[in-house]
Amino acid sequence: MSHYILSRSLSQYRDQSITMGGWIHRVRQLGGLTFIVLRDPQGLVQIMRQPEDPPLPTLVPETVVQVTGLVTPENRAPGGVELRHPVFRILSRPGGSLPFHLGSPKLRVGMDLRLNEAALSLRHPQSQRIFRVQAALTSGFRRALRERQFVEVQTPKIIATASESGANVFKLQYFDTNAYLAQSPQFYKQMMVGVFGRVFETGPVFRAEPHDTGRHLSEYVSLDVEVGFIESPQELMSLLRDLLDVMLGEARADSGDNGWPRVPDQIPVIHFADALTQVGEALGQNLAQEPDLSPTHEDWLGVWARREYESDFLFVEGYPTAKRPFYTAPDPERPVYSRSFDLLFRGQEIVTGGMRLHRDEDYLDALKKRGLTTEGLEGYLSAFRYGMPPHGGFAIGLERLTARLLGLSNIREATLFPRDLKRLRP
Repeated sequence: MSHYILSRSLSQYRDQSITMGGWIHRVRQLGGLTFIVLRDPQGLVQIMRQPEDPPLPTLVPETVVQVTGLVTPENRAPGGVELRHPVFRILSRPGGSLPFHLGSPKLRVGMDLRLNEAALSLRHPQSQRIFRVQAALTSGFRRALRERQFVEVQTPKIIATASESGANVFKLQYFDTNAYLAQSPQFYKQMMVGVFGRVFETGPVFRAEPHDTGRHLSEYVSLDVEVGFIESPQELMSLLRDLLDVMLGEARADSGDNGWPRVPDQIPVIHFADALTQVGEALGQNLAQEPDLSPTHEDWLGVWARREYESDFLFVEGYPTAKRPFYTAPDPERPVYSRSFDLLFRGQEIVTGGMRLHRDEDYLDALKKRGLTTEGLEGYLSAFRYGMPPHGGFAIGLERLTARLLGLSNIREATLFPRDLKRLRP
């Protein structure tokens, strides 16, 4: 392992000489003193050089250095300590002029340039924070499910049949036949309920949706859960509430940010039909026949939930069965509505879930009603012929959750290397 001390541990070495590695973030002169800010993989460190200290080499931004110095208390410095009497060793220098500089507190760079130069823009502390939060959310997701005895699985991303519908899929040549990039792990995680009972997965999913908005991506990370031996979507909603509480708690602890919303003990719930009525009355529109909620509707419901329940979260349950995939269980009392739900966070859908069909004959009937055949679904349907418990699940969009939590205006800011209608590089 490297002998370098990382910035988060620096305060443990007060009055000791240590060695660090990192990038020159900025340099400024103040009187006879030189202040260098070093950026290492964990944060920023202030280094102060006095006139009697060894001479400095040329330090331009993004020069990679090794520096040895004395850890000294300084309340005005990040972390309450700084390095003094530094001795630098140059490890590498930038090969030319930088397209932009990272020394200011905010990254003031246009989206296209930021994404084109992701290798540089992702170094900014503002960008780093986004993905540290995202990593903590994922860590909390895994930890909470493992504690509940779920098994993590990894399912194929190259599949023979579109996993949600025949539209909006990426088709590819697979040796001498056609294949698709998985729109979700849905079929496989349901099959795994017949093996492990409780499963989860974190992985990419692919949607060939012709959208060019600040909330859509062609590839994103889905946090999927599927659980057997349950009887109602309310059990799933309760599990999801507890998961989010752990996830946000872990991200809060990792970042030290206490300003984020708390997950209420009971997230408010509204039925889809009632949601349409509420929104329609407020907007002066007749939405009775609407099959889904638009972004405008979701945004209004987010404001409404905040006003009525002081909650940033809102469950909308009972979406029309016709608008949900064929494997979604209908409400037995009102079959036109399904036993499904979305979770809105600050007026944007971040989770979709619900109960699934679990009997072989129900699948055959559902496919027939939609004019679909079993072609290409034989492996999936076999799981139900062999016996499957009542089950359901949900999927959290990691980038949407991150963007909404941090107040980002564009989901691409919460994506390391976005893939959308226009972008396939870097």
